[in-house]
Amino acid sequence: MKKQFLIIIFALVALSSSCDNNDNPSVNPPSKDFFPSWNQCEALTLLQEYVEDVTDPRSANFISAEDRIATFDMDGTFVGELYPTYFEYNMLEYRALDDPSYKDQAPADVREAAQNIRDFVRKGTPLPNQFDLKHARAAAKAYAGMTIAEFDAYVKAYAAFQANGFTGMTYGESFYKPMLEVFDYLKANGFTYYVVSGSDRFICRSLVESIGIDKNKVIGMDVWYKSSKQGDNAGVNYNMGSDEDLIRTDSLLIKNLKTNKVLQISQEIGKVPVLSFGNSSGDEAMHNYCKGNQKYRTATFMLVADDDVRDHADLAEGARREAKWRQNGYTVISMKNDFKTIYGYGVQKTDFIFPEE
Repeated sequence: MKKQFLIIIFALVALSSSCDNNDNPSVNPPSKDFFPSWNQCEALTLLQEYVEDVTDPRSANFISAEDRIATFDMDGTFVGELYPTYFEYNMLEYRALDDPSYKDQAPADVREAAQNIRDFVRKGTPLPNQFDLKHARAAAKAYAGMTIAEFDAYVKAYAAFQANGFTGMTYGESFYKPMLEVFDYLKANGFTYYVVSGSDRFICRSLVESIGIDKNKVIGMDVWYKSSKQGDNAGVNYNMGSDEDLIRTDSLLIKNLKTNKVLQISQEIGKVPVLSFGNSSGDEAMHNYCKGNQKYRTATFMLVADDDVRDHADLAEGARREAKWRQNGYTVISMKNDFKTIYGYGVQKTDFIFPEE
């Protein structure tokens, strides 16, 4: 009996010792490798140091989880700018010039905007001044009358096309793998991230659904919507019925670029971000808004498309942007030097293939 009692005591001591080791903060479990697609680099080191600092309750820079807000541009920041321009530009080109269900009825200004894109992509013809607004107004017309579900299906059908200029990837799969790892890392550290794009909000929603970003975390360009039976009645004077759908109109509400991004962030998030990621001048205001946060330590990152081996890049433009971003105090992410892979190891860059017009 005494022997059995001693055995029980020893077992309890061993179990207690095991629990103590698991609960002891000095015994660290193996840390997850969040960044298998990254080379060790200045940008990654700065990001990790920043996150470790602001999530440490002992740090003077500690940020509570509810204020750990990060904003991400989409095109060129974590989605490829293919062929070599935005997904929504090229979807409009297809819609107005190639889609047999629409091209013969496309209004002249919609066809003109689509042709501007085609000439830019295939001939290198510069886009007209203020083309972002010209495109936005043309796109509003091109998809007018579609319900939200119909437009979502249209975007996803186009996204399923094989990406021109690449093998092993559709347009809807053209995510930068290293940047998806940043999302996972921030989520694991209590950050909430938002997509803040110049592209149509509902295009963004359709594309990012596959990587698990909630629709209510997407801000973008907007057109006016109305009820399918509303007609010319103002929304304030019309009560939508349960048998009606929301449909797109041909009126642009807002092009979400530059300071408009800041206004949208303020209205829809209600907090100043502490982290911001972008790749173009359209993101500078968003970055500066983040840098101006008076309450918390912040960090801003700009991607530079400087890899013409694995992607289609304008190296001269990339060098110009890198110099500007560094001068502005943003941390630069080099796709060439910092990414082990861009789209994944099964994706290869090829020449563009365009059918005869």
